[in-house]
Amino acid sequence: MTHALIENALLLFSLCWLLTFNKSLWQRSACNRGKLFAGLWFGVACVIGMSRPLELAPGLIFDARSVVLSMAALFGGTLVGGLAALIAGAYRVWIGGSGVFVGIGSVILPVLFGLAYRHLFLSGHLRIGVWQLLGFGLVLHVAILSIQLLLPGRLGPFVLEQVALPLLLFFPLVVAALGLLLDDMRRRAETLRALHLSEARHRAITQSIPDLLAVLDLDGRILEFSSGDPQLTSAKLEGRHLEDLLGDKEAARIRDYLQLALEHRQPPLVEYRLQTALGERVYEGRARRLERDIDGRPAILWLGRDITERKQFELEKRIAAIAFESQQGMFVTDAQTRILRVNKAFTAITGYQPEDVLGQQAGILGSGRQDATFYQQMWHAIQEHESWQGEIWNRRKNGEIFPEWLSISAVRDDQGQISHYVAALTDITERRAADERIRTLAFYDPLTGLPNRRLLLDRLQQAIFAAERLAHCSALMFIDLDGFKNINDLHGHQTGDLLLQAAATRLQEQVRTSDTVARLGGDEFVVMLENLAQQPDEAADQAEKLGKKILAAMDAPYRIGALQLHSSASIGVVLFSDASAEVEELLTRADISMYEAKSAGKNALRFFDAGMQQLVSERMRLEADIFDGLAREEFTLHIQPQMDEDLGLVGGEALLRWQHPQRGLLAPEQFLESARRARLIQRLDLHILEQACRQLALWSEDPRLAGLSLSVNLSAASLYRDDFVDTLLGMLERHHAQPVRLCLELTETLLLDDIGSACERMERLRARGVRFSIDDFGTGYSSIFYLQRLPLDQLKIDQSFIDHLVDSPASLAITRTIGALAQSLQLQVIAEGVETRAQHALLLNNGCRRFQGHLFGRPMPVTEFERYCEEHLPGGHDDQRRG
Repeated sequence: MTHALIENALLLFSLCWLLTFNKSLWQRSACNRGKLFAGLWFGVACVIGMSRPLELAPGLIFDARSVVLSMAALFGGTLVGGLAALIAGAYRVWIGGSGVFVGIGSVILPVLFGLAYRHLFLSGHLRIGVWQLLGFGLVLHVAILSIQLLLPGRLGPFVLEQVALPLLLFFPLVVAALGLLLDDMRRRAETLRALHLSEARHRAITQSIPDLLAVLDLDGRILEFSSGDPQLTSAKLEGRHLEDLLGDKEAARIRDYLQLALEHRQPPLVEYRLQTALGERVYEGRARRLERDIDGRPAILWLGRDITERKQFELEKRIAAIAFESQQGMFVTDAQTRILRVNKAFTAITGYQPEDVLGQQAGILGSGRQDATFYQQMWHAIQEHESWQGEIWNRRKNGEIFPEWLSISAVRDDQGQISHYVAALTDITERRAADERIRTLAFYDPLTGLPNRRLLLDRLQQAIFAAERLAHCSALMFIDLDGFKNINDLHGHQTGDLLLQAAATRLQEQVRTSDTVARLGGDEFVVMLENLAQQPDEAADQAEKLGKKILAAMDAPYRIGALQLHSSASIGVVLFSDASAEVEELLTRADISMYEAKSAGKNALRFFDAGMQQLVSERMRLEADIFDGLAREEFTLHIQPQMDEDLGLVGGEALLRWQHPQRGLLAPEQFLESARRARLIQRLDLHILEQACRQLALWSEDPRLAGLSLSVNLSAASLYRDDFVDTLLGMLERHHAQPVRLCLELTETLLLDDIGSACERMERLRARGVRFSIDDFGTGYSSIFYLQRLPLDQLKIDQSFIDHLVDSPASLAITRTIGALAQSLQLQVIAEGVETRAQHALLLNNGCRRFQGHLFGRPMPVTEFERYCEEHLPGGHDDQRRG
């Protein structure tokens, strides 16, 4: 009997021992699927045990199910114990017999005891040990024996007599043995789980660190690797050597560094470069010695950090620091425009020391010159485009208001919000003064200070529109001084200039402040009268009355030093009241009527009338003759030599001449205005360019002439033609002429009409070798800003400055300024209209090395120019010598 119980207990013990290989059961986080499997296994084990029991009577069996069920509840909990009890209980009911109810109790009681033990264990009141398990087994089986007394009749005492001793002696031992086995597996499972958690935590930590971690052996082979960079994986790098990743030279340097780590030294950080999928990256590394295994073989722990962005930031920071300390004044503000930093140039320009402005609003620099609308537009541009630049007036610390060129850029943070503003300012006081001086030269006569022809034409155009808009008449007076040439020739240019200044003063004294007095050149003046009467007759009376006052004033003697001189005036007048009158037409009519006044005996005034229309008709015939002359190729080239002080003859300016069949040889000033009115300027430009290209091609075949260049004047109408660039390049290619030998001379006003379009066309031609020169420099705007934008090669000083170079300090100063400006912009400078050796000497002394004028040669036909070349060219000129 005892032998049967022991055999049954050992069978169930073996079945439960097999269950210990399902380690997931003993993990507290095990899923329900694993626990269901364990409960099923324990239940099946009980069924197997009950199928081979100790049977004391029919339906009265004993087996070791109490051991299995108590351990299932203790180690598996409610789900495992309950499922096992359900299976065991169902099977016991199926067996039936007189002991079925006590048998059910023998199923339920071990589960309850096991759950009670589990609760005490988990709450810390009882641990799992040998003595605890023995005591638990003894108490459990005492309880099981006690319920046997519930069997009917004498079965209870009979059962106790038969099985009490083996149950109380052997089953507690089986409980202890099985409990210790299962507890050991529980402990191992928890240890393994803790290890897995530790490894997972370690892996998560290392992978979340952006640094590179590696373990290297003594041969520089990567044993283990971890990196937050998805491009650098252990699968790609483990097992590879340093040379495979870094190259021999870099690897050798790192090996030396690793040797220091092996010797237990503390080497400093080392920088190295690693090629990744993102390109070459810069890393900062450090190494530590570690023991690789139980044999004590050394290995090296390597920690590398990607510092590419930091190095780039440091580089940019150094560059920014250098740039910040530039010649431009710079300051940085926060988003609220509080000044955070200024450079030395800022202090030099504004006079404010850093401590004066740090923490102050940028508005501390404001001058009050700009209104609120200006600043609203400025900040709107900054917010929309993140930058703004323009001219602004600010105030220095000493209160002086000065102009500056200001550039403001917005800096955004990682969230896209503006965090700072960076401003760069340049003091343009001197530049503005230079621009103002040049503007004065462009629009005012340097001798008299009166508006020049350019400004007059502009005001006249405005007056024409105003006369029509306001429905009143205006008048234009063309005034010429009588006998001035004789005074100039007899008493010299200086006396003549003083007389012109006096005449200008008298004219200004006679007119209203709203009227314009201008000097066209020489002894010619123009007075423009606006806001006269609405009726032409009344307006003519007003103009005549003022004209007579002018005649009387101009007829009075002039006291010039010790001289008393006399010079009357002749005045031509033309009225205008609508926009149909063209500016040049009005000047022509006034000029014609002035000559009528001279013909009448001088010191007279004449109005333009129908009788003078014949002269206008002659002008129209001239326009028709120009059209015919182009068809008959009556327009030819004349060339005026251009000389270089060092190189000698370098080329010439191609000037157009008209061999008129009746009027003879005509210079451009005799027909260009008519050509412009007839809209034939573009055809004349193309004609002279065609001849110039043909001539350059012919010269290229002669070694002595191949280095000569030709300059050609170009009109605005031609430059702004859509097909001009292609047309000119086609000419050069058709004639096989070298573009570098062609220089196009442009006027400043022409370029300012549309500087963007002009730059685009000039850049295209310059890319092919064509050179550009500003003609009559100093008579236009002459803005440094525009000169910097334009692709220029040369500045040509206007003849009006050269004429007065010897006796006018102002002209000399202007010439010297233009030369210095050209040198600063790395432009060549050439003076036109050089007629005397004194002018030549002054130009040389002031930096001008290239000349054009009658001193070196008048304009001459091509054949005569080629003979001139034979006399002035000892040998050929090549491109290198020409520069």
